[in-house]
Amino acid sequence: MIGALVVVVVLVACGIGGLIFRRRYGRVRKTDEQQTPLAEYLRGRLGSNATVVQFSSAFCQPCRATRRVLEEVTVMVPGVSHVEIDAEENLELVRALDVRRTPTVLFLGPSGEVHHRASGQPRKVDVIAALGRVMDASGDVSI
Repeated sequence: MIGALVVVVVLVACGIGGLIFRRRYGRVRKTDEQQTPLAEYLRGRLGSNATVVQFSSAFCQPCRATRRVLEEVTVMVPGVSHVEIDAEENLELVRALDVRRTPTVLFLGPSGEVHHRASGQPRKVDVIAALGRVMDASGDVSI
Protein backbone atom coordinates (compact mmCIF):
# COMPACT_ATOMS: atom_id res chain seq x y z
CA MET A 1 0.00 0.00 0.00
CA ILE A 2 2.76 2.47 0.92
CA GLY A 3 4.67 1.57 -2.27
CA ALA A 4 1.64 2.38 -4.42
CA LEU A 5 1.19 5.70 -2.60
CA VAL A 6 4.84 6.62 -3.22
CA VAL A 7 4.46 5.80 -6.91
CA VAL A 8 1.35 7.99 -7.19
CA VAL A 9 3.06 10.92 -5.40
CA VAL A 10 6.12 10.64 -7.65
CA LEU A 11 3.98 10.51 -10.79
CA VAL A 12 1.95 13.54 -9.73
CA ALA A 13 5.13 15.50 -8.89
CA CYS A 14 6.70 14.60 -12.24
CA GLY A 15 3.53 15.56 -14.08
CA ILE A 16 3.40 18.96 -12.39
CA GLY A 17 7.10 19.53 -13.07
CA GLY A 18 6.61 18.59 -16.73
CA LEU A 19 3.69 20.98 -17.10
CA ILE A 20 5.68 23.83 -15.59
CA PHE A 21 8.64 23.10 -17.90
CA ARG A 22 6.39 22.89 -20.94
CA ARG A 23 4.65 26.13 -20.06
CA ARG A 24 7.93 28.07 -19.74
CA TYR A 25 9.94 26.45 -22.55
CA GLY A 26 10.52 28.86 -25.43
CA ARG A 27 8.37 31.64 -23.96
CA VAL A 28 9.67 35.17 -24.36
CA ARG A 29 9.53 37.09 -21.11
CA LYS A 30 10.41 40.64 -20.23
CA THR A 31 13.49 41.30 -18.16
CA ASP A 32 14.56 44.40 -16.33
CA GLU A 33 16.44 46.57 -18.79
CA GLN A 34 20.05 46.15 -17.90
CA GLN A 35 23.42 46.89 -19.36
CA THR A 36 25.48 43.71 -19.39
CA PRO A 37 28.97 42.63 -20.40
CA LEU A 38 27.26 41.51 -23.59
CA ALA A 39 27.28 45.03 -25.04
CA GLU A 40 31.07 45.13 -24.74
CA TYR A 41 31.38 41.63 -26.21
CA LEU A 42 29.17 42.55 -29.19
CA ARG A 43 30.85 45.85 -29.97
CA GLY A 44 30.51 46.47 -33.70
CA ARG A 45 27.92 43.73 -34.17
CA LEU A 46 24.89 45.43 -32.61
CA GLY A 47 22.01 46.12 -34.97
CA SER A 48 20.89 49.72 -35.46
CA ASN A 49 17.39 48.94 -34.12
CA ALA A 50 17.82 45.71 -32.14
CA THR A 51 20.00 42.63 -31.77
CA VAL A 52 18.96 39.03 -31.17
CA VAL A 53 21.62 37.02 -29.35
CA GLN A 54 21.40 33.24 -29.32
CA PHE A 55 23.42 31.09 -26.93
CA SER A 56 23.91 27.64 -28.47
CA SER A 57 25.93 24.49 -28.03
CA ALA A 58 27.33 22.12 -30.63
CA PHE A 59 24.95 19.18 -30.14
CA CYS A 60 21.77 21.12 -29.42
CA GLN A 61 19.05 20.20 -31.94
CA PRO A 62 16.61 22.99 -30.91
CA CYS A 63 19.50 25.45 -31.42
CA ARG A 64 19.52 24.69 -35.15
CA ALA A 65 15.80 25.31 -35.49
CA THR A 66 16.10 28.48 -33.41
CA ARG A 67 18.93 29.71 -35.65
CA ARG A 68 16.72 29.27 -38.73
CA VAL A 69 13.83 31.18 -37.14
CA LEU A 70 16.06 34.04 -35.98
CA GLU A 71 17.79 34.33 -39.34
CA GLU A 72 14.42 34.46 -41.13
CA VAL A 73 13.18 37.20 -38.82
CA THR A 74 16.35 39.30 -39.01
CA VAL A 75 16.17 39.21 -42.82
CA MET A 76 12.56 40.45 -42.64
CA VAL A 77 13.13 43.26 -40.14
CA PRO A 78 15.57 46.03 -41.13
CA GLY A 79 18.15 47.15 -38.59
CA VAL A 80 18.08 43.90 -36.61
CA SER A 81 21.11 41.65 -36.37
CA HIS A 82 21.45 38.05 -35.17
CA VAL A 83 24.53 36.95 -33.25
CA GLU A 84 25.08 33.36 -32.22
CA ILE A 85 27.41 32.67 -29.28
CA ASP A 86 28.81 29.23 -28.43
CA ALA A 87 27.95 28.77 -24.76
CA GLU A 88 30.75 26.28 -24.17
CA GLU A 89 33.42 28.68 -25.43
CA ASN A 90 32.09 31.70 -23.50
CA LEU A 91 31.46 30.39 -19.99
CA GLU A 92 32.16 33.72 -18.26
CA LEU A 93 29.50 35.41 -20.36
CA VAL A 94 27.10 32.51 -19.78
CA ARG A 95 27.54 32.83 -16.01
CA ALA A 96 27.24 36.63 -16.05
CA LEU A 97 23.96 36.44 -17.98
CA ASP A 98 22.59 33.44 -16.05
CA VAL A 99 22.16 31.29 -19.17
CA ARG A 100 21.03 27.90 -17.88
CA ARG A 101 20.11 26.03 -21.06
CA THR A 102 20.54 26.21 -24.79
CA PRO A 103 19.09 27.72 -26.77
CA THR A 104 18.69 30.92 -24.80
CA VAL A 105 17.75 33.99 -26.81
CA LEU A 106 18.28 37.56 -25.59
CA PHE A 107 16.62 40.56 -27.24
CA LEU A 108 18.78 43.67 -26.99
CA GLY A 109 18.06 47.30 -27.71
CA PRO A 110 20.30 49.38 -29.99
CA SER A 111 22.74 50.23 -27.18
CA GLY A 112 23.03 46.63 -25.95
CA GLU A 113 20.59 46.59 -23.02
CA VAL A 114 18.68 43.32 -22.55
CA HIS A 115 14.89 43.77 -22.80
CA HIS A 116 13.55 40.22 -23.21
CA ARG A 117 14.80 36.64 -23.05
CA ALA A 118 13.59 33.19 -24.00
CA SER A 119 14.94 29.90 -22.69
CA GLY A 120 14.23 27.17 -25.18
CA GLN A 121 13.09 27.38 -28.78
CA PRO A 122 10.87 30.46 -29.30
CA ARG A 123 8.13 30.60 -31.89
CA LYS A 124 8.60 32.94 -34.85
CA VAL A 125 5.57 35.03 -33.89
CA ASP A 126 6.97 35.50 -30.36
CA VAL A 127 10.34 36.62 -31.77
CA ILE A 128 8.66 39.19 -34.01
CA ALA A 129 6.52 40.47 -31.13
CA ALA A 130 9.53 40.76 -28.80
CA LEU A 131 11.48 42.68 -31.44
CA GLY A 132 8.53 45.01 -31.90
CA ARG A 133 8.46 45.73 -28.17
CA VAL A 134 12.23 46.31 -28.07
CA MET A 135 12.05 48.72 -30.99
CA ASP A 136 9.05 50.53 -29.49
CA ALA A 137 10.87 50.88 -26.17
CA SER A 138 13.92 52.37 -27.86
CA GLY A 139 11.80 54.85 -29.81
CA ASP A 140 12.27 53.26 -33.23
CA VAL A 141 9.54 52.48 -35.70
CA SER A 142 7.79 49.23 -34.84
CA ILE A 143 7.67 46.22 -37.13
